[in-house]
Amino acid sequence: MADLTVSIVSAERALWSGEAKSVVAKTPEGEIGILAGHEPVLALLVEGPLRIEKTDGSKMLVAIHGGFFSVSGNAINVIAEVAELAQDINLERAKAALARAQAATVEPDDAAIRRAETRISVAGLASAAR
Repeated sequence: MADLTVSIVSAERALWSGEAKSVVAKTPEGEIGILAGHEPVLALLVEGPLRIEKTDGSKMLVAIHGGFFSVSGNAINVIAEVAELAQDINLERAKAALARAQAATVEPDDAAIRRAETRISVAGLASAAR
């Protein structure tokens, strides 16, 4: 079976590119899994983890904070508003950001809460896999 060629970029930088067996992303309609030979897709991405199984069988997690992805042939392009590799996330900082967002006196910042929860989830899943 052919491999997928995956490229992940955010507004700040190119995060990762390489070969993969599968990619799972979170869209407004739910999660979508992509394998080689998938039909073309263009979809929005919402807050959530992007899960990649590399060709060597290792797993990779990326915190995605909005954007979109496209599938054409065996190429996947992820264009994220903000994206962070799991190993780059400071779990304690993410927990502190969640506490600050939840403690907002006037009105909780829902976007900041979702962003912090995604970062905590991705960092926690990555730590559990090690």
